Amino acid sequence: MGLTSVGLGSGLDINGIVSALVSSEQAPKVAQFNSKEGAINAEISALGSLKSSLSEFKSSLSFLSKTDSFDSQSVSLSKSTYLSATVSNNAVSGSYNVAVEQLAVSQKVGSVAVSDVTAPLDTGSLNFAIDGSSFDVAVTAEDTLQTLVSKINSAKDNVGVTATIVNSDAGAKLVLTSNKTGTANNITVSATDTGTGTGTVLADTFAMTELQPAKDSIIYIDGLKLTSSSNTVEGAIDGVTLNLKDADIDKPTTLTVAQNTNSIKTGIKSFVEAFNSMSKTITDLTSYNAATETAAVLQGDSLPRGIQSQLRGVISSAFSTSDGNLSLASIGITTTRSGTLEIDDEILTAALKNNVTSIKEMFTAENTGVAAKLDGYLDSYVGTGSIIDSRDSSLDSNLERLSDQREVFARKMAAFEARLFKQYNYMDLIVGQLSTQSSDLQSRLDSLPGLVSQNN
Repeated sequence: MGLTSVGLGSGLDINGIVSALVSSEQAPKVAQFNSKEGAINAEISALGSLKSSLSEFKSSLSFLSKTDSFDSQSVSLSKSTYLSATVSNNAVSGSYNVAVEQLAVSQKVGSVAVSDVTAPLDTGSLNFAIDGSSFDVAVTAEDTLQTLVSKINSAKDNVGVTATIVNSDAGAKLVLTSNKTGTANNITVSATDTGTGTGTVLADTFAMTELQPAKDSIIYIDGLKLTSSSNTVEGAIDGVTLNLKDADIDKPTTLTVAQNTNSIKTGIKSFVEAFNSMSKTITDLTSYNAATETAAVLQGDSLPRGIQSQLRGVISSAFSTSDGNLSLASIGITTTRSGTLEIDDEILTAALKNNVTSIKEMFTAENTGVAAKLDGYLDSYVGTGSIIDSRDSSLDSNLERLSDQREVFARKMAAFEARLFKQYNYMDLIVGQLSTQSSDLQSRLDSLPGLVSQNN
């Protein structure tokens, strides 16, 4: 670095002169670097937005590419008083008359009534059995009806019994309820006394009486009787599960299984919305504002134009199905003048009602369906190693090269600045020496005899 003040010999502002010369040399090139970097970053950002919108559109194809999406079934009931129902995709469309004659009920049994539930019982064991399975509870001399409730309910191998104490005018009883409904789940209790005496306290106390008999559910489907141990009836109608709520044999419920076109319409609507969002993104990235004479980042770029051309080609195509050729326009999905899609709900509803099988083929056919073709094109742009990825990599390389060029130029400017300081400092030294010599010569001349200084 040279002098940081005015030149001692020349009186010139060397620092300011060098700074101005370096700046005049440096500014145009730095502006050029900044402009290039800004353009590259803008293009990278634009490609990111483009890729994001294409990926979202690609995601919207997932639902429409699956055959299960078009096999979805729904169930409706003429009334909800007596039963509810759920349906799986393998259910067959149809209407059924369902009448509930009887609900399934759990059995309840009670012990002999006692006056004090905290009174100790005899030692021994209790065995509880339901539908071929059983578990045992050991009874100690300290156990009472009250403590046995906890032992029964907390037994790790409990096979489906819930115990509680119920008080009545006759006294308190330990009541057992089967956790499952139906006659197959009746409770059997066996008591064994092991005390030292001859008493049979446990056996006498647990001489159970039935408080509520178990019942199976009884329903009629189109006049055909079906008995079940549960109020949740599966398999009575293929793919349909009935959940019984109340019983009245004289008040049947009409159950209707039909194609769930609402879910298909929702999937198609999401597809159209994603396409339109993608189209808007492409339009924004390729537009030109005549009022401001400003072009968008990808205006005139062949990449977005190629994407639009390929996708619109698929959108406007006819697709082969078992019932002949079908197109998106024929089911109410048409292209507007601006290139977006719109849905005619009336046409789409009628098409799904009358020809859902062909619509399913049009969207889901492997390799040749709407979803497969669009997905294939989109994957070439947004998949790993895609066209956009390659272009991003090229732009990243350009940024790296630009950074290298900045470093080289910075070194060049540093050398240029050092050279200028060296030159101007040398000039300042020479000027200083000349000034000193001039002053010395003038002093000598002034001292010669007979010479009079003009200043006098």
